[in-house]
Parts: sequence; C-alpha cells; structure tokens
Amino acid sequence: MKQHEAALDVNEVPKMHKWLTLSLQHLFAMFGATILVPFLTGLSPSVALVSSGFGTLAYLLITRGKVPAYLGSSFAFIYPIIEVSKSSGVAGAMVGSFLAGLVYGLVALLISIFGTKWLMNLLPPIVVGPVIIVIGLGLASTAIDMAMYLPGQEENVYSGTHFMVALVTLGITIIASIFFKGFFSLLPILFGICGGYAFAFTQGIVDTSAIQAEWNAITSAGSLAGLLSAIFKMPEFVVPFVDFSPMDVISWEIAFLMVPFALVTITEHTGDQMVLSKVVGKNFLKNPGLDKSILGDGVATFIASCLGGPPNTTYGENIGVLAITRVYSVFVIGGAAVIAIVFGFIGMVTAVISSIPTAVMGGVSILLFGIIASSGLRMLIDNQIDFGEKRNLIVASVILVIGVGGAYIQVTDRVQIAGMALAAIIGVILNLILPGKEKGRGNGSMFEAPELENEKNKEYVA
Repeated sequence: MKQHEAALDVNEVPKMHKWLTLSLQHLFAMFGATILVPFLTGLSPSVALVSSGFGTLAYLLITRGKVPAYLGSSFAFIYPIIEVSKSSGVAGAMVGSFLAGLVYGLVALLISIFGTKWLMNLLPPIVVGPVIIVIGLGLASTAIDMAMYLPGQEENVYSGTHFMVALVTLGITIIASIFFKGFFSLLPILFGICGGYAFAFTQGIVDTSAIQAEWNAITSAGSLAGLLSAIFKMPEFVVPFVDFSPMDVISWEIAFLMVPFALVTITEHTGDQMVLSKVVGKNFLKNPGLDKSILGDGVATFIASCLGGPPNTTYGENIGVLAITRVYSVFVIGGAAVIAIVFGFIGMVTAVISSIPTAVMGGVSILLFGIIASSGLRMLIDNQIDFGEKRNLIVASVILVIGVGGAYIQVTDRVQIAGMALAAIIGVILNLILPGKEKGRGNGSMFEAPELENEKNKEYVA
C-alpha cells in the first residue's frame, strides 16, 4: 500500500478558484450513473439530481462533516421500483423508498445499541453475495430489451440500428474503463453515454425537439426575467400529501418488494465506508460511526421519497475521485451537491437527458448490470467463502434459482412476495437455521473495522 499526504483534509476549505473545479469533478463522476437509474425506472432525472444533492447535504450534516461521501441513485432498487411502479405507479415507488429509509433508520438505531455483530449474523457474505448476483442478472433482460428493440412499441420490434448503437456505446464504455487513466478512468459511464449519443445522432435516432424548444425559449426571451424563466424550470416533483396520499398507496406488497433490498444496500454501504476509511486514512466506522453513516444514507433516501427521486446510496466513483485527487474536503463534496441541485432546475439539462436514445442507455446497462452481478461474486471471493461446505452451496443455490427464476408467493389477491425479495428472505432464513453459520461468513472481514496506521492526513492506494 502506498501512502500520501492529503492535498486537502476532511474539514479544510478549498480556495475559491479551485472549489468549483474540484466539485465539478465529483459531479461528472456521479452524473452518468445517477441519471441512468431514473431513466430506467421512469422517474425524473432532474428530480434525481436534486434529491441526490439534498441527500448528500443531509448526509454530511448527520455525519457531522466527518465523512466525505457523495450519494447518488442506487442501482439495487431498479428492479423493485420497476415492479412497484407497474401496479402502484410512481406514488407506490415513493412509498416503498420511504419504507426503505425507515429500515435504514432502524438498523442505525440497532447498531448504536448492539454493535454490528447481529447484522453480520443476519446478512453474512453467503447471503448478500448471491442476492447481489440476482439483482444484476434479474435486470439483464431490461438492458437487452432497451438495446435491441424499438422504444414505445406494444410488441417487441427488433432494430438492427438500435442494437448497433447499443454495441458501440458498450464498446466505448469498455474502452474508457480499461484504457483511460487517472480521473478519466472514473467516468466510463459518462464517456459511454456521450460517445453513444454522438453515434446515435449520426444514425438519426436522436430526437432533439425538446432541446430545440428550450433553445428557442432562451433565444426569444425579451428580458432578464424572461431569460431566467426560460433557463430555469421546476422539476416534476412527486410530493406526498400533495400529489398523492401515502395511506391510499401503502401495501404489504410494496413492503415485501422494497424492504429486503434496503438490507442488501446497507451491507454495500458498509463496504463503501471501509474503502473510504482506507482511502482517507480515518476510521469512519468508529468516528462518526457506522450508525451515523447508515442513518445519513437513510435520511437521503427519505428525502428522495418525498421529492419523487430514486433511493440514494454512497458512490464508489466518487470514492475513486478522492483517492486520485487526495482532496478529502467535505466542502468540495457539498459544492458538488449544490451544483447537482442547480442542474436539476435547468431545463436544457433535462431536455438533453430526455433526448438520449434508449439504445444508448441499454448499451451502458449491459455492462453495469453485469458488474452488479460480478460484484456479488467478488464479495464471495473476497470473504473466502468455501463452497466445499454443503450449507454454503445450498444457501447460494437456492437464492440464485429462486431469484433469477422469478418464483413468488401469493399471500393475498394484492400481496405477493416475488423474485429477488423472496430469494433474500429465504436466504436469510436458510442461513439462520442451517448448522455452521460461521462458515457463511468466510474470513469475516465484511464488518470488521479496518486497522489504520494513522488517523490523520493519509491516503492508502493499493
């Protein structure tokens, strides 16, 4: 491990002429992934930007300005949001996000009282790893449908042009991931979307009418007030008790679909905190504590549910920016959050995002959803899970087949425990009742606080 002095420590304020540039780096790092989630789930990308900004500011406040982490749209919730939206619309998805936020709060409370050992018993790697694999594989058909078929058709209509655009987008994303160095290596999604968009434009499948309308409104503004009105637009917020009544939407079906994924993302959040601790050189699992960071994540998700955005989570891309730049200042992270909020209110940004062809997003998603599945496999490898043990083989096998196969339990006419949620629940139960629970933890590193040589001004890069 190499060790370097921090360019800016956690609570240092950058000079004004550098502040904007440093914050924009974080914005670019999270932008592609954050807008992809609402694009796939039918939510508003502008609302996702605003909710990620407010969520990050709330997170920084709750962690008392000690953890430099940016929060963006969570990929783990793509599947449950899509499924809930089919039956209950966006309002149902927001109620589900609110319930997920409550789970974060409950887990944070339990950790503050009992520590993390109980969470390790409930969600060891042998359960979480296969569930993450199921999340990635369960979304595979969504990516392929977006890549291959004409959008907006009642039946699937194959399009060679769209599939070619998707493959070019995928190729650009892969090249950016493998061959780009330094900060640019953290932006493969953004490069893929931009490159794919340019190629799609040459193929005539980019609808620029919304962009043209925004431009016409700006150029035709006859006064400063008119210009500001043309530039800034109110995002399509979905606010509880204003746009819908939560009590009319809430159901056990929504709870069973959304809550299990909150438990999985909490485990992922813990992993991010461990990596972040190693990068910055401060043990964030002890100070301010895992309970504070999980609570901050939950409040960010709660804020998103009150605005109409997807649940939020800490972003590995932004942790990578910290590692490369050695700028750990929470003020830089806060600046990125403020810029994201402003971008969410700019109509031209929304118009450009809405003009991105589904084939482009499909091409990016092929890689991203595969990476999600592979990260579950990596969790099993990193924790040295022994599949020579029958109980481990059984737990993983049952989770994979139930989750990917789409099994469900029909509780009532309206309540159904399906797919990934059912797989997660059964996986937890099997792990608790089968003998040899310690074998499902592997080396047990997932919840162990990293031992740091120095608690100040150090960065650790493998």
